[in-house]
Amino acid sequence: MASPKIPWHRLWPCLWRLIPEPLTDGRLIIALDDFINSKTGKKIFGCANIFDHAAKQNQSKYPWAQNIVTIGLLKLVKGRWACLPLSHRFYHLKKSIENMKRSTNGCKVEFQTKLEQAAHMITEIAEAFCQTDIITVTDSWFGNNGLWKPLRKQLGQRFHMISRLRSNNNIFDCPVPQTERRAGRPRKYGKILGSTSLLAAQYKDFANEYAVNLYGRIRTVVAYDRIVMLKTLKCPVRVVWVYRKKQWVALFSTDLTLSIQQIIEYYGARWKIEAAFKELKQDIGSIESQTRHPVAVENHLHFCMMATSLTWVYASRLEKTPGRRHAVTGRNHFDFSDIRRLIAEAVLDDDFGILFPVPRKSVVNSLVTILLRMAA
Repeated sequence: MASPKIPWHRLWPCLWRLIPEPLTDGRLIIALDDFINSKTGKKIFGCANIFDHAAKQNQSKYPWAQNIVTIGLLKLVKGRWACLPLSHRFYHLKKSIENMKRSTNGCKVEFQTKLEQAAHMITEIAEAFCQTDIITVTDSWFGNNGLWKPLRKQLGQRFHMISRLRSNNNIFDCPVPQTERRAGRPRKYGKILGSTSLLAAQYKDFANEYAVNLYGRIRTVVAYDRIVMLKTLKCPVRVVWVYRKKQWVALFSTDLTLSIQQIIEYYGARWKIEAAFKELKQDIGSIESQTRHPVAVENHLHFCMMATSLTWVYASRLEKTPGRRHAVTGRNHFDFSDIRRLIAEAVLDDDFGILFPVPRKSVVNSLVTILLRMAA
């Protein structure tokens, strides 16, 4: 596990190329978020007292854990949305870096904000999928100019964003083209329309019903949209107000060609990255690792994320849709554990040994040798 010879920077692009039909409507849809891996014990690489905004009443709000920024591919697998982990970065606090003597390669770890780490990972994905439009779906914490500006500068018109709009954001109308010459430069923004919450109350009576593939089935959604300007991004966006019984939520997309149904469906699929964190930590077992060494910690998380993605790749290549083993009310689609069960049955089959014979005991690390051959 602590081998420093595994070339992950070459193995991950090999996995990206194994994904069948990664595009959705001609676009690469990427989910972005961070999660924590709670640990027990000191001197664990990447651990610090991280604030947990989702802590329950009987849990500590500053657990001893690793904070990991992750991006994953949102993809329809046999009629259901899934999230395939593509890349990750350990987020280190400034005070933790000052106390850290050495990193995996013997050099000190440089501090990077979560937005900088996310921008670097998305740029790597964009280089692997050339000439492909990328839509990053994220929550309101990442959906701001800190992520939009550097990626728009590097990727240009290829990069777009779907996120949630805060209730106190000021919204401006699009500028009216000037018909006659005036002193000064042209206006970049139109008149102020109001805050997100104020406009939500005004547009509620004008909302229409739409049929959207949301959370596993076709649902009727009441929504209203308008193209406006945001000073936080300094560009026009399409804002969609989605109304429920007594609540509402405002979503925005920088891609003005997307329809209301697509914006709602893509943002609803963002929740699958939370499901991917659960699969990664509980089903695969990344949270149960007791490794301390920096290389071992990195390798273990790489193995776990790659195993999660390969499981979904296996499901995508199946001829028939897997059945659900345990019936759950309101859920008709198969689960991640159902795919794991199919893989286990295939491995225990008698024909599996013919294709993949068990090697004899050797002094050579066979796993590292196979990975090196894949990278070569």
